Parts: sequence; structure tokens; C-alpha cells
Amino acid sequence: MAKIKNIALVAHDNRKKDLIEWVEWNYSLLSEFNLTCTGTTGKLVTEAMQKKLGSKFKSTKITRLKSGPLGGDQQLGALISEGKIDMLIFLWDPMQPQPHDVDVKALLRITALYNIPTACNRSTADFMISSRLLTHDYKPIIKDYSGYIARDLKI
Repeated sequence: MAKIKNIALVAHDNRKKDLIEWVEWNYSLLSEFNLTCTGTTGKLVTEAMQKKLGSKFKSTKITRLKSGPLGGDQQLGALISEGKIDMLIFLWDPMQPQPHDVDVKALLRITALYNIPTACNRSTADFMISSRLLTHDYKPIIKDYSGYIARDLKI
């Protein structure tokens, strides 16, 4: 991970307000990084950053993917597997069934597989964004899966 992190921001509908409050609280620090968001979350994050930063706002630092249920979660998973996302802030709603629950589960599996720091609530997001590692180079240890890839398949 380079000094300038690529941070993904995602929130389920019932948690979008929480995420936007968090973004508004941390806008100054977040403006130093590249942000990737799914669908509506990206629109709301862009508006919040624009409101806080005014003319200093650079919309090129925010990449908007498709809405989560329309493939955005899978797009984000692909970016993680390609090494293009360094950390994920995903405020999900544990009390609300999601129509794309399998996509959410796959996304969280990919973050674990590639050892991506992941916050699923505001407290963890606060700890992650206040870590001294946020503004330094960092090399996460990624498990070597070459044995899995090279395994002998009996078909």
C-alpha cells in the first residue's frame, strides 16, 4: 500500500446517513486519498465532500461504481483482487435483509482473502482512519495461494 491509499466506501440504505456523517467529520483527511464508492453512496459522498471542500474539491478523486445490487459489490471485489483498493469502509445493516446478500458475503470474503482492512461499523472506521499506518507505506502480508492454484485436479 502506498502512502496515498485507495479507500472504498459503501453503505446500505439504512446506514447511508451514518456514513455521510462520518465522511463530513473526516472530510479533510479523506480528501487526501482516492475514494471508490458504489452507486448512491458515491453520489452522496461526492455531494458531502463538495459541500465541505467547496472550490478545493476534486471530483476526480472519487470513482463511482454501479449500485451494489446492480453489480457494484462485484466490481469492488474485482478491484480488491486486482490490488486497487487498500481498505474498505462498509457500513452494512445487520437488521435488514438485503436482496444482494450473496454479493455482500462475497465482497467480505474477498477482503478477508486479500487481507484488506475492513470496517463494518463507525467505531472500526474511526480506528482505521486514525491509525498512524494510514499515512505511511504499508505492506500487508498476503497468504500464498500458489499451492491451491497448482493443486492436482482429478476430473
